[in-house]
Amino acid sequence: MTAVLAAVAAFATVLTLAMPMLATNPLQKRMKSVATERTRIRQRERERLARGERKGLKIESKAYMQNIVSQFDLAKHLGTNDAKERLQMAGYRGPSAMTTFLFFRLVAPIGFLIVSLFYLFLIDDFGIGGIASSGAAVFMTYLGIKAPELFLKNQTGKRQASITSAWPDALDLMLICVESGMSVEAAFRKVADEIGSQSVPLAEELTLTMAEMSYLQDRRQAYDNLGRRTGLESVKSVGTALIQADKYGTPVAQALRVLSQDSRDTRMALAEKKAAALPPKLTVPMILFFLPVIFVVILGPAYIQVSAIQ
Repeated sequence: MTAVLAAVAAFATVLTLAMPMLATNPLQKRMKSVATERTRIRQRERERLARGERKGLKIESKAYMQNIVSQFDLAKHLGTNDAKERLQMAGYRGPSAMTTFLFFRLVAPIGFLIVSLFYLFLIDDFGIGGIASSGAAVFMTYLGIKAPELFLKNQTGKRQASITSAWPDALDLMLICVESGMSVEAAFRKVADEIGSQSVPLAEELTLTMAEMSYLQDRRQAYDNLGRRTGLESVKSVGTALIQADKYGTPVAQALRVLSQDSRDTRMALAEKKAAALPPKLTVPMILFFLPVIFVVILGPAYIQVSAIQ
């Protein structure tokens, strides 16, 4: 019995001394795996961004467009300070997008003027005379000057509407990813993959943001770029919250939860606003289309009876 107890005591002593040397560090393994995953994501997103730029994130301008823009120095005469930002908000990126925009700002008014003069003076002037026809041609020229800007404004509105509609759901997905232990880069990657079926522009912007977070020295610049490209206050507020979380160490999940609820409340308020605006909008169609039919249905039988009696 004494020998058994001595053997157990010796085994326990050896085990106690050997346990610290045999124990592994789970935190170190976790940090190593996170660093490896971050490197792999960074490399993958660089390749994906390069493929995306070749496939459609950039529009390629023709050689003749570049020659015309450079020869007439359109960037100086027709360019604006916020043209690049507006092109990015509309989904067009790169120097070729600016070249195409400047080319159409030159060509569109000339084309509108030629078409209007040809139609008004050679085909049909609608009986308005020469002076009025000249005024109409001038108006069409002005419309041609504004046509590229109107096109950009329309594209920007469509993209912002798509992003606004899907943004609360994207924040909920991002909140779930962050609370599950994923990094912000991985959360952006997961949300971009999942939200693509609902909003392609939002998935594109999140992918670009994650790619910028991979190669920029300061990720705050990536958040600022996301808000500037979308032009939405809700997106800018999320970028500000993420910047503060990186700077001061505040919980990201709590900020995302509050911002997600605010985005949902804003979307509900917009829906209620549209619903409240329906009665005034339906007044004119009801007067023009519904009331005449109702009068015919109500007064038609009475008129037929009166006509038969007479």
